[in-house]
Amino acid sequence: MRSLIATRPARHRAVDPSIARSWLLVPGTRPESFDDMAASRADAVVLDIEDAVDPSNKPQARQDVADWLRAGGRAWVRINDALSPFWSDDLAALAGIPSLEGIMLAKTESPDQVTSSFDRLGGNVPVVALVESALGMEDAAHIARARGAFRLAFGSGDFRRDTGMSADAEAMAYPRARLVVASRVGNLPGPIDGPTVGNSMPTLREHSAITVSMGMTGKLCLAAEQAPVINEVICPTPSEVLWALDFLADFEGRGRVIRDGSDLPRLGRAQKIEKLALAFGVHPTS
Repeated sequence: MRSLIATRPARHRAVDPSIARSWLLVPGTRPESFDDMAASRADAVVLDIEDAVDPSNKPQARQDVADWLRAGGRAWVRINDALSPFWSDDLAALAGIPSLEGIMLAKTESPDQVTSSFDRLGGNVPVVALVESALGMEDAAHIARARGAFRLAFGSGDFRRDTGMSADAEAMAYPRARLVVASRVGNLPGPIDGPTVGNSMPTLREHSAITVSMGMTGKLCLAAEQAPVINEVICPTPSEVLWALDFLADFEGRGRVIRDGSDLPRLGRAQKIEKLALAFGVHPTS
């Protein structure tokens, strides 16, 4: 079983967005950086034409993003919310671009907003629903089941502004858990946590560990330098991979017989760890 974990070169490679860990937000006003950010260690790159762009600059940023994508660049795009005057123009500019990986819909508050965005892009572009308000959080389960929904993400900064809650892990435990449960209800991959503001890598590592403990499987990031730390923390450890492969080998060796009620949960965990280890090139400890 351990031989299934192939050696992978330490370089950027395409990652299935359903298991992408680091989601790098790149201001749409910086087209000169798009190529470098696309080649970064981030699992997913999100060109941002929403919060990162002043309203007066949105038309130019939208055009620069669309031009870069039409020239062959590949990325996600965070678009403006469905109640804004920019939403329709954002979708019109992005429609029909084959290299568009997907969209991140800002300030999602209802399933209809997800489906409308999905339909306007031809019904074949995945939508990450960014939940950033009390109203959106209360409807998270319905948003997760909306046609076109691909993953949920936590707009933690705007959520705190909307509710007055602090950034403490205890205060943020409820919205994080709600998005995890909603994702399970909608049969979606694990949700994407909000970003860590600042340059402290120890703080980022601590926050990423909280992300994992809450059952979230990705995290927004604001700088390319944050991506390797997020990727490392939101990943099975070598010792976890060793346990998983040993468990699966033992399970196969005994003819896949279930011994007691703990075997099925452990089997599910082991299979998940094996999948991630194969995807991310994590080797078991010897």
